[in-house]
Amino acid sequence: MVNNAGSAPGGVIEHLSEADWTQALQLKFMGYVRCLRYVLPIMVRQGGGRIVNLIGNDGVKHSYWEIAPGAANAAGQNLTMSLASQYGRHNISLCAVNPGPVRTERWAGLVAAMSRDMKLSYEEADKLAPASIPMGRIAEVEEIANLVAMLASPLMHFVNGTMIEIDGGQQKPLMDRMRDR
Repeated sequence: MVNNAGSAPGGVIEHLSEADWTQALQLKFMGYVRCLRYVLPIMVRQGGGRIVNLIGNDGVKHSYWEIAPGAANAAGQNLTMSLASQYGRHNISLCAVNPGPVRTERWAGLVAAMSRDMKLSYEEADKLAPASIPMGRIAEVEEIANLVAMLASPLMHFVNGTMIEIDGGQQKPLMDRMRDR
């Protein structure tokens, strides 16, 4: 099973409503919980399986503008590691994939929100993430998909309880400093 949900609303704590926090936790955490509660008993009965939770690097690499997604992602990462410990004995492996920015339509929406909230042009906001990544660009969808396919394959059977960041080495504090100038 591959668990993958959209992004939670970004923003600073002063601008995030109770509804924003609820949305972040419902989508990025409780959605995963619901799927896992459904599939884990099936995998136990069938004698094993693989679960890859696509979570996001906000849970391990903080940025003040991504506080709600970061909280939800940290909860998802903790859930993944806890269940990996519990269900490994049932031949079920659970891993977390933590992408950084990925070139998608959703990315365009996040850039627009950053632009609005940080009072930057769209072009300035779009340059923040690549400038914080040593590789100088954001990920392509296929790069994330290749990692997920590998982790879900029988070749990776013994990989369990692992979090893999796929973000080109992104340094989010650098992104915060660039925004604050």
